Amino acid sequence: MDKELILRLSKTFEESAHEQDGVEYWMARELQDLLGYFRWENFAQTVERAKQSCFTAHQPLENHFREVTKMVPIGSGGERPIDDIMLTRYACYLIAQNGDPRKEEIAFAQSYFALQTRKQELLEERIALNERLIARKKLVETETELSKTIYERGVDSQGFGRIRSKGDQALFGGRNTHEMKRKLGVPESRPLADFLPTITIKAKDFATELTNYNTKHKNLNGENAITREHVNNNRDVRAVLGKSDIVPENLPPAEDIKKLERRVNVNAKKLAGDVKRLPPKPDNEKNKKRQ
Repeated sequence: MDKELILRLSKTFEESAHEQDGVEYWMARELQDLLGYFRWENFAQTVERAKQSCFTAHQPLENHFREVTKMVPIGSGGERPIDDIMLTRYACYLIAQNGDPRKEEIAFAQSYFALQTRKQELLEERIALNERLIARKKLVETETELSKTIYERGVDSQGFGRIRSKGDQALFGGRNTHEMKRKLGVPESRPLADFLPTITIKAKDFATELTNYNTKHKNLNGENAITREHVNNNRDVRAVLGKSDIVPENLPPAEDIKKLERRVNVNAKKLAGDVKRLPPKPDNEKNKKRQ
């Protein structure tokens, strides 16, 4: 496939995309032409095979294939309804994968949508990773603030550890910090939160925020009073999670946050390296700066 055809098809596929409520999609009748199908009946068979692939991949069909009816003009000046389908980028990828690879348009689309879908997956993964990193750093800040608050109220670092473990026991259905580490396979020397999923980290942070606020607002003093406050807050947060059928102690462990940080930093360095490899400005641009 020559470079000119690739550039033309790439431009055509992008220009054919629609957007609604921030969601990008293609219309099946338009994709039919882009993929070189002259008869809707033939293209519809490819769409059905793509739907089966979607189902096999355990993806909800309605999230990627949405049947619609639209009006098209007819010779008499009137309009008539025809069936059409709104397709996500993933749906287009599946259609291309189930199409006739002998068609140049299909061969192009198979690579095009595969790459674009992978980019979207990588973007979503990066956003999820950053969200977890931010949540973990926020929890560290909140716990540091609470430790300072309760230190001023007669609780030392060992007392803070006991308070935190009692809070974990309330949040995790009776399992304290040590027991949760054992359940999730967390090294004893590492913080439990470094291996928790984002939702649980945020739950711990919210409960700790409440304890910090109420310790000041209620003027609580001593380990026993602050422990009761922290336990109650964690129980309340657990109850909120339970309304969404989330049981914190049953969630699987997440990737070690330290490994996650290293991977994000490596990706950032790669990006910086890419920037360094950009070509220098032309000489005329340099001359403009000297003037």
